Amino acid sequence: MQLTKKILPFKKWGRFLILIVKTLCYNFKKSKGSNGMNLKKFACVLVSCALIGTVFTGCGEEEKKSDATIKLGMLQQLNASEQEFNGFMKKIAETFALDIREHEVTFFENLNSMQMALESGQIDEISTYTPVADYLIARNPQIEILDGHTMEFIDAFCLALSADNPELQKAADEAIIEMRNDGTLENLIKTYITDLKAGSEPPAVAFTNFEDAEILRVAVTGDLPSLDLILADGSPAGFNTAVLAELGKRLHKNINLIQVDTAARAAALTSGQADIVFWAIVPVSEIIPANSDKPDGVELTSPYYRGKIVHIGLKK
Repeated sequence: MQLTKKILPFKKWGRFLILIVKTLCYNFKKSKGSNGMNLKKFACVLVSCALIGTVFTGCGEEEKKSDATIKLGMLQQLNASEQEFNGFMKKIAETFALDIREHEVTFFENLNSMQMALESGQIDEISTYTPVADYLIARNPQIEILDGHTMEFIDAFCLALSADNPELQKAADEAIIEMRNDGTLENLIKTYITDLKAGSEPPAVAFTNFEDAEILRVAVTGDLPSLDLILADGSPAGFNTAVLAELGKRLHKNINLIQVDTAARAAALTSGQADIVFWAIVPVSEIIPANSDKPDGVELTSPYYRGKIVHIGLKK
């Protein structure tokens, strides 16, 4: 089925896009059998949206395309340059004849530099996740979520590990599946995301210390508050960290946090500096290479959370 502006005006149908793409999604393969209730629905979202929802605006005859290019800030992709990533987006638009507002993507190594670029006018928008947007907006009344701007698009959060450690990957996979099945992940999502009061900091996370247990070194960026967060006093906090603490208990291992920039995540794994890094799976297709954000030597666990992508910008 071909998407045309006459068939699907963006404003009329809202956040909806019918797009048939032969999609190879790592998350689907890793999730198979572990989350059957939501698996088909999630796979449909990935197949329908591919990577378009991360940067595209509306389409349709009711939506006039502006000549102005939107400068969009994103955290560093690990296996694609800015030029290559912009090329992916242009190829998608040309392949499916989408009438879209053009974006120019700029990568940043961390959230702070991206926020400074937004405030200085270097970029127009930031691509991030809903919990992160809510956290930032509660602390800066000058920014807002840009409604009706992007397609409905979901990323899957998982753990990244070195391919040289398949035993740890298998144990982490099994623990994540157990946490999903026994309701632990659902409770953590409520505590650290959905029920978190606007403007408040997520609870600090306490790690269990086991005598003479193996230490897992985990690299955190702090670039996705309140998901991945280090408080001002240095205490680990946020949803990802809470998941990590539970994982440590189930694997009977001690956790040691190492703070790194987003762009240094893969290097932390492949160099042996870290055993685990928080990751978000980027869906792929015939246009988006499977390794655009997954370098060689890195393997991923089953997902433990799915986050909606939104764009934020300064209030007009």
